[in-house]
Amino acid sequence: MPTAGSPPPALRHAPHRRRLVSVAGAVVLTMAAALGGVPIAPPALAAGETVTIHLTTTSDSGGRNVTRGLERQAPVNFAATSPGADHTIAVDEGVRYQRFEGGGASITDTTAHLFRGGAISAATRDAVMRRLFDPVDGIGLSFVRNPIGASDLSRPGMVSLDDTCCDLNDFGANGYDTNVRLLTQQAKQLNPRLRVMGVPWSAPGWMKDNGRMDQMGWLKWEYYPTYAQYLAKYVQSYQAAGVPVDYVSVQNEPNCCQAGNPTAMNYPGMSWNPSGLVEFTKNHVYPAFRAAGIGTKVIHFDWNYGDYASFGSQIVADDALRNDPLSAGIGWHDYAGSPSVGAQAHDQYPSMTQFNTEHSGGTWVGDQHNEDMGDIIEHARNWSSAEVKWSLALNQNMGPHNGGCGTCTGLVTVQEGGGRAGQVDNTIEYYTMGHLTKFVKPGAYRILSTADSTVQNVAYVNPDGSKALLAHNGGGSARSVRVVWGGQSFTYDLPARTTATFTWSGTQSGGGSAGQVTGLAGKCMDVAGAATANGTAVQLHTCNGTVAQRWSRGADGTLKALGKCLDVAGPSTADGAQTHLWDCHGGSSQQWTFTPGRDLVNAYSGKCLDVTGNSSADATRLQIWTCTGGANQKWTVPA
Repeated sequence: MPTAGSPPPALRHAPHRRRLVSVAGAVVLTMAAALGGVPIAPPALAAGETVTIHLTTTSDSGGRNVTRGLERQAPVNFAATSPGADHTIAVDEGVRYQRFEGGGASITDTTAHLFRGGAISAATRDAVMRRLFDPVDGIGLSFVRNPIGASDLSRPGMVSLDDTCCDLNDFGANGYDTNVRLLTQQAKQLNPRLRVMGVPWSAPGWMKDNGRMDQMGWLKWEYYPTYAQYLAKYVQSYQAAGVPVDYVSVQNEPNCCQAGNPTAMNYPGMSWNPSGLVEFTKNHVYPAFRAAGIGTKVIHFDWNYGDYASFGSQIVADDALRNDPLSAGIGWHDYAGSPSVGAQAHDQYPSMTQFNTEHSGGTWVGDQHNEDMGDIIEHARNWSSAEVKWSLALNQNMGPHNGGCGTCTGLVTVQEGGGRAGQVDNTIEYYTMGHLTKFVKPGAYRILSTADSTVQNVAYVNPDGSKALLAHNGGGSARSVRVVWGGQSFTYDLPARTTATFTWSGTQSGGGSAGQVTGLAGKCMDVAGAATANGTAVQLHTCNGTVAQRWSRGADGTLKALGKCLDVAGPSTADGAQTHLWDCHGGSSQQWTFTPGRDLVNAYSGKCLDVTGNSSADATRLQIWTCTGGANQKWTVPA
């Protein structure tokens, strides 16, 4: 995601000489008021709050030795002024992005075996489940993504939920999923806001052309309806246990990971192409769910950012599949590619919800602490609504596993045998996920915060109005951070190799009228290149959360960004006169009235702010034009 505004247009326009104008503007303002429009004015707000701070610190280069885990620190207070700092993070709850759906991990068969198979006592299991899922006494995990049948993190064996050909009369009879379901039921009781997702690694072998769950293989065409019913029965089995399934994916990592050499695939997997997934989902899963009265939604793709262009994009390009009420959105894994693909997908389909559904920790990760926090922050900044790790638990030998990953790590490590048998240890992944899930609740919204590559950060406002700012200093030295919220701020020294979550409540002051101004195609009014020189172009650009798109409303009708005013060049009253950034001077060419019809009317000219040529392309200049009521003259300003 860009951190310094958007690129400037190819051509720059020279600054114009200024002259102050006011009389014509007064007439236009009066006319606008008569039509029901009012000059833009901010509401009167107040704040002054205590900030609670929790820190996690690691001491080693691998980011695994936790010396301080979610430890509460002495609080600080917002004040009208605060000392300067190495980094400034401005938080603006007036600018909202995607809704948060939850964070967590997978209750794999491995987890179920370790928790319910005798490795730990029932009392220990209950205590560990509380510290994982309880929102008060634990970290409040709020999303689980559970395999349907065997995966690579299972006890050895290629087992589905119905291994008997050639119908579903024996579904669930083998009891394979029982302990996973019981743990999910317990998690739901501990956190009623828990989201539950199910996903298969493979169909039962008897439905596939190779007759087995491993070594890839394709779902036989004649079993498309039966396999859709298999997924429906899975959802119904959880419903019967009092655990609604919010989401399913029809395939984990489709066509991964040995498509070129299927016999080398030593754990469950299945081959698909995009058209097959569209056909199966749209014409079999959706109808099967509807016929059974199931409202569970489907998360599509469920694979890497790096495979979106060649695979995932072809799935969600199908309008009927993507826009169906049973479509939840797209799922990402982050083993290949860049999270910036999420921003690209958002540009293509702004209403499509995105979920990060899997990214495992493991011994291959150079710095687990830094990677985890980079994932949590950058996934969110690129429009992800959920953050889900891989297995909730593994043992000290990173097992048991069923082929596939023998070097994965979880949020907790169960000591299975040995001198510490029966004990359960938190890993760094427990604490990093806790920095999100303990403080950010399902239904929260990501809000604007200043992007910073050194002190990575992301901010949310919860349904109860409380705020949470996650900030991570992955470097080897402390960094001072100044957090600005409306008209107040505080400064905090963030130690090296440390993550902080700052939380506070209250109403934003001084900045409640600031945020994005959106127009044609949902894009933002943007200062080209985030430049502050007089004459810098004001343009339409994809919304990116940077300061170049943060506009504050003045009581005098001005719109300000980067300390300067939206202004009409010249000043001119001609159709096509361009807008730019200029020093605020009090003239009516810098005054704007927002009407009930969502027009922004310039006080000097009486004309509307207009997107040139009705084009939604990035870097399209904004101008004034006779008001037409067209979509390229409609705007949404911060409330």
